[in-house]
Amino acid sequence: METENDRLLTTKEILEDSEASNPLRPKTFSDYIGQEKVKENMLVFIKAAKIRKESLDHVLLYGPPGLGKTTLASIVANELFVNIRITSGPAIERPGDLAAILTNLNEGDVLFIDEIHRISRSVEEILYPSMEDFSIDIVTGKGQMAASYHLSIPRFTLIGATTRAGQLTAPLRDRFGVILKLELYTKEELFKIIIRSAKILNVTIEKSGAIEIASRSRGTPRIANRLLKRVRDFAQVLGGGIINLEITKIALDKLEIDNLGLDANDRRMLTILIKLYDGGPVGIETLAASIGEETVTIEDVYEPYLLQIGFLSRTPRGRCATSAAYSHLGISKD
Repeated sequence: METENDRLLTTKEILEDSEASNPLRPKTFSDYIGQEKVKENMLVFIKAAKIRKESLDHVLLYGPPGLGKTTLASIVANELFVNIRITSGPAIERPGDLAAILTNLNEGDVLFIDEIHRISRSVEEILYPSMEDFSIDIVTGKGQMAASYHLSIPRFTLIGATTRAGQLTAPLRDRFGVILKLELYTKEELFKIIIRSAKILNVTIEKSGAIEIASRSRGTPRIANRLLKRVRDFAQVLGGGIINLEITKIALDKLEIDNLGLDANDRRMLTILIKLYDGGPVGIETLAASIGEETVTIEDVYEPYLLQIGFLSRTPRGRCATSAAYSHLGISKD
């Protein structure tokens, strides 16, 4: 069975998307396309921090995966001329892991924690004083041999990223001075990203081809860049290396990605919702069991885009397919 990481349209980061192997990540705000409100606010906060000669206040970025939260954190560090340390909530298993990271930071550095909603409560307790007072308390030994040490740490900026802001505890959320939401991208913004990426990859792409890729990229730059690379493969083998509308349609049709960016998995979920459950409402757990996916995958990967294009609706009783979904799949509502 195909897993989430096997999907071409997964919003999760895979190896080819990573910082080390991906030259497509912008390094400055001038190269960062989209999220205009977020950029404008961040530039003000960064400039103000520089004027005061202070570290930037802690920042929380939230929104669907693949929209550039990690990239944005790296740009912030570049704009502040400081180093960035990147980790994730699940990777910090024990308080000692976090203590080791914090004590190795330099003054003003950026600590980026992806999936921050998944850090354990014991780690979160260490994070509170480090964010507020820039200090940590470490306990060593057990019983009568236990000893507590109060350590000061350099002033740093924590940038937390999450796809599920609602799962953050209130005490942790309240310690972020800047909270910003990243939105799905428009087709026009994705078109600009694809043109920029094609130039970096040294690929010849026609405007019509870039527009077609943008329209099937589900509002997500990570997916747009991934589709560009796959269409490039077809262009080099079948189209003389030039990405035009014809070769783009051939490539994406063979990859089973339709004109709205839905793949076989999206269509299967909607079809099951319509045919097995009369279009809903159906509970998320029942729907997940029916298609063999985890509920978190449906909520984080399938739903944001299907909700945006109006194919799915959430109700207190469960998920429902809309008339637009019936029409797109060619299924009669009667």
